[in-house]
Amino acid sequence: MSDFGEELTKLAVAENGKRETSVFSNPGMHFPWLQNRVETVVTGGKRKRDFTQTTSACLSFIHEALLKHQWQRAAEYMHSYLQTLEDSDTYKRQAAPEIIWKLGSEILFYHPRSNVETFNSFADRMKNIGVLNYLKISLQHALYLLHHGMLEDANRNLSDAETWRYGEKSSSQEVLINLVQAYKGLLQYYTWSKKKMELSELDEDDYAYTAKTQNMLSQSCKTSASISALLKTPGVWDPFVKSYVEMLEFYGDQDGAREILTNYAYDEKFPSNPNAHIYLYEFLKREKAPRAKLISVLKILHEIVPSHPLMLEFHMLLRKSETEEHRKLGLAVLFEVLDFAGCTKNITAWKYLAQYLKQTLMESRPAWVEEEWKSRRSWWPAFHFSFFWAKSDWKADTGLACEKAFVAGILLGKDCRYFRYILKQGHETLKKKIKRMKKSVKKYSIVNPDVCT
Repeated sequence: MSDFGEELTKLAVAENGKRETSVFSNPGMHFPWLQNRVETVVTGGKRKRDFTQTTSACLSFIHEALLKHQWQRAAEYMHSYLQTLEDSDTYKRQAAPEIIWKLGSEILFYHPRSNVETFNSFADRMKNIGVLNYLKISLQHALYLLHHGMLEDANRNLSDAETWRYGEKSSSQEVLINLVQAYKGLLQYYTWSKKKMELSELDEDDYAYTAKTQNMLSQSCKTSASISALLKTPGVWDPFVKSYVEMLEFYGDQDGAREILTNYAYDEKFPSNPNAHIYLYEFLKREKAPRAKLISVLKILHEIVPSHPLMLEFHMLLRKSETEEHRKLGLAVLFEVLDFAGCTKNITAWKYLAQYLKQTLMESRPAWVEEEWKSRRSWWPAFHFSFFWAKSDWKADTGLACEKAFVAGILLGKDCRYFRYILKQGHETLKKKIKRMKKSVKKYSIVNPDVCT
């Protein structure tokens, strides 16, 4: 680790030329002001040279420096903390490599004078020192290289890790090896995807088209082998699933793609994951699956994320259904979308609600509306239909204001402040629309016309 100590030393002193020159002793470098503070901090001012207290104090200072984004200061403390690798306590000595890797990699990632060579040197040394963490370090090292656009180096790093073994193969090692293989598969997928793009620009009768097709097929086999094992392990593997399914679909294996997505969404061993149902829905939609199948998938997504943008598609599917239960749910879905603050300006949601409220009431189903409005009567008026929102909405988007005004009129009656404010605005192009809105509210509002809101 002495070489890495030298790297930390360079980072520590390069930022400030006025800082006192450091003195090397043992494997580490010591800063006079740092040495004094470490020796006295735990003992209340008494100079007590205690190994455990020194390393514990250093660790505390490193955490503090990281929280404050003081990367140079953290590097200085880190240099002294390296002595924990020589701790007489077996447990602490074995735990030290992982702690040093996590803290050191954080420092080197953000330190303004750090570079890829420094990080690589640190990572390679830590792999040899903390063999039990070899796979974790290799994977994180590869992600660092990917972050810097060094795809070939990352792939080489993952290939080395893929063949690494230490002692008997444990279950934890197996999961990490699968993860290493899967990320290697993602890199291979990236290569495949580039070839696919190049292929789209070629003539199908061109010799190069056939050659690239064969190369892509070979690459997809490698990628599939890397990813398929991982997808049998319970977890959230969204990017791996998407890339794998794309390749299966490209080669016409619809059944294989459907099986992967169905297992990912419905297998109880996997954690609840909204994206799993989104991917399955998008696939079924591309396949032009029956409406009932699409509804069944989005129904689960609705239970998990009722404010998801796909809920507007879900509403339209329910609205077109011949089942009364579905059509009733279609109204509830819109109300639930608009329960969320992030959706209050969604003009499409308000437009759909305005249309569907009118349709529902024209079909003589006021009970459906009353059921949804009952739990919202106490808070929706202030949340959506205050005088402040009427002025703000009209100024920002007159179309949104008109849709909301119609809904407000239906739910709160013609005397609610939001509806009255929009009604009084002189807007030549919206005059006919406002006139129709006023007539519809008078006819369909669920509020007793004699009651003011």
